[in-house]
Amino acid sequence: MKTAESVTEGHPDKVCDQIADALLDEYLKRDPQSRVALEVFGSHGMLMVGGEVTSTGEVDIEAMAKHVYKQIGYDDELEVFVNIELQSGDIAQGVDTGGAGDQGIMYGYASAETASYMPAPIAHAHELSRRLADLRRHDAAFAWLRPDGKTQVTMDRGRVTTVVVSAQHAPEISQEDIRAKLTEGVIAPVIGDLAGVEVLINPTGRFVVGGFTADTGLTGRKLMVDTYGGMIPHGGGAFSGKDSTKVDRSAAYMARFAAKNLVAAGYAKKCMVSVAYAIGRAEPVMLTARAEDGRDLSPLAAKYFDFRPKAIVERLGLRQPIFRETAAYGHFGRERFPWEQLVELK
Repeated sequence: MKTAESVTEGHPDKVCDQIADALLDEYLKRDPQSRVALEVFGSHGMLMVGGEVTSTGEVDIEAMAKHVYKQIGYDDELEVFVNIELQSGDIAQGVDTGGAGDQGIMYGYASAETASYMPAPIAHAHELSRRLADLRRHDAAFAWLRPDGKTQVTMDRGRVTTVVVSAQHAPEISQEDIRAKLTEGVIAPVIGDLAGVEVLINPTGRFVVGGFTADTGLTGRKLMVDTYGGMIPHGGGAFSGKDSTKVDRSAAYMARFAAKNLVAAGYAKKCMVSVAYAIGRAEPVMLTARAEDGRDLSPLAAKYFDFRPKAIVERLGLRQPIFRETAAYGHFGRERFPWEQLVELK
């Protein structure tokens, strides 16, 4: 039995991730060589942006943060505080020569169980969350939905057994109407036949207060939502707000790229790739790839994929301002991203 969760773009943690990646994109638009490492913290009318940026470009951080917040669907005012310095020269001297921006372990995974090569529970959970947002934005019959929300899917031997949807809503709509509308408009189109499926909608009975009014948000606090739903290990490094010299992000993308292409090429039905670095060093200190039956695919990963940081950036085009879109509904499983492309292994 396996369970995975997703959250909507209005979840406080995801608001912070989107602001961080929107700021990264703005710096990359102005200077593709920008070094960016930003953290965002939001709480009850306040937003804090801190970290390190080295760039020839200038960005109005307060204005961009407020713009993203409004785009997501919130209309309350934020007081924004900014505390940003230059990247440490001790780190820069290692990165400038092509070395990794940090030490650490990154994982990539792919499974042939879905068309997106993602584990089915997280694929379903993301689809439910995206549908909540799409209906809120584009269907007048769901105008009562608000930005915050969470979904969760439990599966047993390939069959969905439990679905949880928590959706922020206007105060005037009843829980009976919410349940009927979300079952018909969100859950059934994604899951299909609900016979024998336990469906839990707003289990507390009310979800009117959401976003920063209800809870704090912080970048990098939804690691499993961002990756594979907890189906494999995670090295602990978050993605959003970091430019591609940070291997927490770029190497995780490359590991997914390698795993997906090894599965698509028929070398495995499921594949997990793991890679580790020392700060300032270009060559990984570890690179392994394993099939679901334990077969060692490491020589194939090393043959077809170059895991040196500069090579990753070049192959996947990671100097482009493409990152805000990654910051909600998962970094993997959507074909529009370069690390999701299938290539011929030869």
